[in-house]
Amino acid sequence: MKRAFKDFNFTLGLILTAIVLIPAIIGIFWTPYSTETMDNAMKMAGASLSHPFGCDNFGRDILSRVMAGTGTTLIIGLGTVFIGTLIGTIIGAFTGYYGGLVDDIFMRFNDVMFSFPSLLLALVFVAIMGSGRIQLLIALGIAFIPSYVRIVRAEYVRARNLDYVKSASLAGASDLRIMFVHILPNIVKVLINSILIGFNNAVLAEAGLSFLGIGVQPPVASLGRMLSDAQTYLFNAPGMALAPGLTLIVMVLGISLLGKSKVITDR
Repeated sequence: MKRAFKDFNFTLGLILTAIVLIPAIIGIFWTPYSTETMDNAMKMAGASLSHPFGCDNFGRDILSRVMAGTGTTLIIGLGTVFIGTLIGTIIGAFTGYYGGLVDDIFMRFNDVMFSFPSLLLALVFVAIMGSGRIQLLIALGIAFIPSYVRIVRAEYVRARNLDYVKSASLAGASDLRIMFVHILPNIVKVLINSILIGFNNAVLAEAGLSFLGIGVQPPVASLGRMLSDAQTYLFNAPGMALAPGLTLIVMVLGISLLGKSKVITDR
């Protein structure tokens, strides 16, 4: 642990991530003000002790909405990488370990899916399922599956001929045990790095789609939705864009630094 904190990227990334995630986790359960209650008297109010980031065009407290919105974005990001990693790992493990015709069929389909940008795939699924938090989470999760399939498959193709795998097979271990007890723990660091990258991509994708109005819908707060609402008031109330914008930047930067740290990349 002490060695980990000597890594500059890891330490700074952990600090930046904590700065964003701690208020976001608190915001899931409690915020200083209601995120939906409007106060005409506080419309476009500037920063003050009672409202550190000011209020938006509806008189809603920006700090409360950033806390709640970051939580929404965080849940969508985590849900996206969970779906992508779970399904992608299962498909990648089977195709990479067995190879042959099954591998050829799955990978040709996966290559077709992978040839489309994830955001474009997500747009297609959102158009089919409709907009909203759950729909966006599922759409992004499905769109991210092909990338995880390729990563996991490549690791299983590399590992299936290694000595420890052959030894486990000679010892009578089942294929499932070899795949998920022997090989999977040895590719965890690769998966963690991929998950961190995927989380950042999911956060940016959520922000982009919600900014365009086809992701999270009002009155639910999310960082992308708040940036979309703020674009009309950039000069009159720059705090409306500054708070969610900086939060998004700090979150992505923190996760990126963690992904680049030797703690994660050393294999």
